[in-house]
Amino acid sequence: MASQIAHIIYCQKYLSRIKENNFYDAPDLATRKNLLDNKDEFMLGSVFPDIRRIAPELKRSDTHLCYDPIDLNFTGMSAFNAGWKFHLYADMKREEILGKYKFYSFDKTADFWHIPSKLLEDEIVYSQYDNWEKLVNYFNNPPYLNQLVSRETFLLWYAINARYMEKKPNSKSMGIFISKLPKLAGAAVDIVEIVDDLRNNKKILEILKKVTEEIV
Repeated sequence: MASQIAHIIYCQKYLSRIKENNFYDAPDLATRKNLLDNKDEFMLGSVFPDIRRIAPELKRSDTHLCYDPIDLNFTGMSAFNAGWKFHLYADMKREEILGKYKFYSFDKTADFWHIPSKLLEDEIVYSQYDNWEKLVNYFNNPPYLNQLVSRETFLLWYAINARYMEKKPNSKSMGIFISKLPKLAGAAVDIVEIVDDLRNNKKILEILKKVTEEIV
């Protein structure tokens, strides 16, 4: 499981790999062209599954158990749905990487459903994306591509994320972001305090950097 900025960075790395055709599991030419031509839509889809944070009617299974198998086969899928599926793949792969480095053996890394460590990863990887302004504008004006939730909820989710992505996250902006998620708002102060603690552990920072390096 990762937070939203990290998912964008994972998408960028995957798209760069298939653009270079330097990937062990590269898609067919039609799929590759679809994803590269609709990069922003792919990223939009990659952020969608966690919309359940503001949609109390949704269970995690509604957005995270939608594809079987969870792999990198996006043949015949829209760029949005491919991004959605890629989110699930990245969540799974991320946990494998963290497990390999025994990340959760460090104190507080699993607190509050792992959210503090996810937010810290957002801060670490933010500078790896080179056009946040364009993506933020797209997220502020997204096409309504999924009817699992209302248009109002869909637009709100991307507006919240657009605001979060405007600048490199820090403790203040993380707190604001969490406070906008009804299921987490009451724990915002405690979550940010743990982020501040984790930020001081060099080994934790090193492991979180490895996720992006190894995700695809």
